[in-house]
Amino acid sequence: MRSLRSLLFLFLGATLATAAESYKIAVIPKGTTHEFWKSIHAGARKAELELKAAGVNVQVIWKGPLKEDDREQQIQVVENFIAQRVSGIVIAPLDKRGLVAPLETAVKGKIPIVVIDSGVDSKAPTSFIATDNREGGRIAARELGKALGGKGNVIMLRLQVGSASTEEREEGFLEVMKKDFPAIKLLSTDQHAGPTRDTAKRVSENLLNRFGRQVNGIFACNESGAAGMLLALRDAGLAGGKVKFVAFDSGETLNAGLHAGDIHGLVVQNPMKMGYLGVKSMVAILRGEKVEARVDTGVGFVTKANFNSPEMADIVNPPLDKYLK
Repeated sequence: MRSLRSLLFLFLGATLATAAESYKIAVIPKGTTHEFWKSIHAGARKAELELKAAGVNVQVIWKGPLKEDDREQQIQVVENFIAQRVSGIVIAPLDKRGLVAPLETAVKGKIPIVVIDSGVDSKAPTSFIATDNREGGRIAARELGKALGGKGNVIMLRLQVGSASTEEREEGFLEVMKKDFPAIKLLSTDQHAGPTRDTAKRVSENLLNRFGRQVNGIFACNESGAAGMLLALRDAGLAGGKVKFVAFDSGETLNAGLHAGDIHGLVVQNPMKMGYLGVKSMVAILRGEKVEARVDTGVGFVTKANFNSPEMADIVNPPLDKYLK
């Protein structure tokens, strides 16, 4: 029979192990409105459920600004989580410079950081998990250039200043357009869609009012910007393939536009994988395990022809209902 002392040691050891395996992880998106962020939330939730099933007590706390231009609110969310002493922070910074100070403060306070989706100008994060956004922009340029037969007039619609992920896409697009398609004229490359579909639609309407008779192709570099441009093209009578339109990201509206023939193709990333790996990597860091400093979650191009292929299923139609009940 075991002594009282040995039983006490076993009890204390189990209690300490349980405490050591109990983590509160804050997951902070750029915004909470668009389908892209819901996919990241679903991925984070999937990781949480798997870890719990494996006996790890993980609580994912999901909180971010409503709109993707509210830098001050995202900073406040980070500061609040630092004050709460969460175990770790997984974040998609909406401003690559504006979030540097609060993230470095977190790390100084022994709260590790994993950055997903969009980079930050700091060495504070332990890991960066994202699409190769520059390559995504290059893919958009190649596909649009081919669709136009290497000639014509093109508009590129940006998102907003300071968004590292979309700025990389924009630079990749311009790089390939200028290098590989010298006969294509870039009509406009300096307009920003802003944080919502409505702001994007207004900017797109202005662009089409100015260039509608000349434009042959358009690239929009994110979900909300592309959705706004899609509505503007329809209102202007330029949808249905009259203007070759390549968009970045997928979602219910953009998928429908692709099937209707209003969008030529979609450059797609895997936000659910980002959320999933963000949480998994954070738990590994908290356990003292080594993680990759940079993880590429992949990028591809979707058309009507490969939309229903098995490799695209979880990207264009992520199982949100399964994880976000």
